[in-house]
Amino acid sequence: MRRVVVTGMAGVTSLGDSWDEVGPALHAGTTGIKYMKDWEALEDLSTRLGGPAEHFAHEKLYPRQARRSMGRVATLMVKTAEQALEQAGLTDDPILKSGRMGVSAGSSFGSPPPIRDFVQFLETGKASGLNATSYIRMMSHTAPVNIGVYFGLQGRVYTTSSACTSGSQGIGYAFEAIQSGAQDVMIAGGADEFCPTMTMVFDRLYATSTRNDAPETAVRPFDVSRDGLVIGEAAGTLILEELEHALARGAVPLAEVLGFATNCDGTHISQPNRRTQEVVMRQALDNAEMSADDISFISGHGTGTLAGDIEESHASHSVYGQHIPFHSLKGHFGHTLAACASIEAWLGIEMLKDGLIPATANLENIDPKCASLDYVMGGSRNVSSNAFVSNNFAFGGINTSLIFSGYA
Repeated sequence: MRRVVVTGMAGVTSLGDSWDEVGPALHAGTTGIKYMKDWEALEDLSTRLGGPAEHFAHEKLYPRQARRSMGRVATLMVKTAEQALEQAGLTDDPILKSGRMGVSAGSSFGSPPPIRDFVQFLETGKASGLNATSYIRMMSHTAPVNIGVYFGLQGRVYTTSSACTSGSQGIGYAFEAIQSGAQDVMIAGGADEFCPTMTMVFDRLYATSTRNDAPETAVRPFDVSRDGLVIGEAAGTLILEELEHALARGAVPLAEVLGFATNCDGTHISQPNRRTQEVVMRQALDNAEMSADDISFISGHGTGTLAGDIEESHASHSVYGQHIPFHSLKGHFGHTLAACASIEAWLGIEMLKDGLIPATANLENIDPKCASLDYVMGGSRNVSSNAFVSNNFAFGGINTSLIFSGYA
């Protein structure tokens, strides 16, 4: 099996688009959550909180011909792919159009605005808001196919539209494609654009935070006073590459992907299950040929929901015990859905290089119903620079676990 390394990475978040911006904010305990005044007109929405990447202006980022098929979510993905390819030194490389490079990425679904135009057509019979690219912008595979078209890729396209595991499956399936020899380079990741419909999904499940008067401290993963999640906006892209291919062209590996596993609960559409979560964590360790003692820190899913945090903590304790530093980034960004795993991978690699991880934002008093883990709280923590685990879980009982190490 071939070794797979990361040679480029990029992201967009509510706290910035570079490690120089985001890193200090994380270590300072800063959050990107704010009160959404525009939502006051949405009477049936209980929460007024969100984490949009408001600084990201997508409307005229690319020439008109290119952006006709791109909604905001596709633009987020194409832009982060462009930046990651630049870091990897692959912007104009012949491999892009060789058939040996593909894309594995996704979003929860496409851009919501065209959906509204189709609904208007059904309600009024008038299609004035629709055009030839409306469906392209709203379809579930809009992110990866727009990447493929923009960069002229002729390799494989994996669409990982699996909600909160879209990014982790994107990275995982890209890893497997290269490891098996099917591809040499893959663009991998996930994104979701900000929309109140995303928030309403969880609001109807009574799973959103209603701390509307305290947005900065609303998301409280594993805290006894947590009351739900907040939806954020983000995109993240990694360039994965076969090691010998990367070294032959003089690339500098940023990290190595060592393990990946994904499975399904097969029990409930929206209730997490600690038993199958435990299985997927063990499978990733086995895939990486590692033990829990090899792990420097755990990047948890940690959405701040009541049941989700409890189940995850007990699954994590069963696999890793209580002595490996454990944190979640969702207190800072909210739940960025399809993007969460990809930005957590990007930022986790930067943290691994620095040997320093931030505390889980707003975690002050651990819920006694959560398992006894080494929760990082109160301040940043020095860790070894060996390897880290990133775990994510999605509706449908989809569970994922990824393991990254420093390259040596």
